[in-house]
Amino acid sequence: MNRRTIIGIIFIVAALLRLADMWGIVQLNWDHSWTEYFGPVLLLYVGIEMLIYSLSHNPSQWLQRPLPKGEDGKRMCCSVRFGADEYVYHGEPFRGARLDALCGGLRLDMRQALISEDEEIDIHTFLGGVEILVPANVNVIVNSHDFLGGVSDETVKSPDSASRTIHITASNFLGGVNIKHQ
Repeated sequence: MNRRTIIGIIFIVAALLRLADMWGIVQLNWDHSWTEYFGPVLLLYVGIEMLIYSLSHNPSQWLQRPLPKGEDGKRMCCSVRFGADEYVYHGEPFRGARLDALCGGLRLDMRQALISEDEEIDIHTFLGGVEILVPANVNVIVNSHDFLGGVSDETVKSPDSASRTIHITASNFLGGVNIKHQ
């Protein structure tokens, strides 16, 4: 882990401890006068931004993993906790995915995937981020449910009516998803 990742994690932990103290879950005897909710929210925001920036701009942190198969032998199921994993398709068929990121990052590179029909990707983030790289000839439709997070869809719709579509359903809690052609 680099310095920026560690600092981001420290900010997130400090904010969560502050909130736990304010809600009476733990007794740290911190002074409540300096801020009520602005301080923890600011700490969470800065920590998450530092963590996501660190994971997305330092390629040496990404662990390249083999493509995992789901219970049905087709759908890809990936989960990352407190780290950064990268999954790259090199001509394999894509049959949908479930991606979970908890306090970490996940990158899915599908630029060389074989997409023969419309597929679906379910994404769940909590204090984490997911980056998806899709082929230029694929359309993307996003449906997201976010709490202090969001989805950035930087793809361009293909005018070809025969183009395949990837339907992305994202649930983000203090996390985010970035989708782009590259």
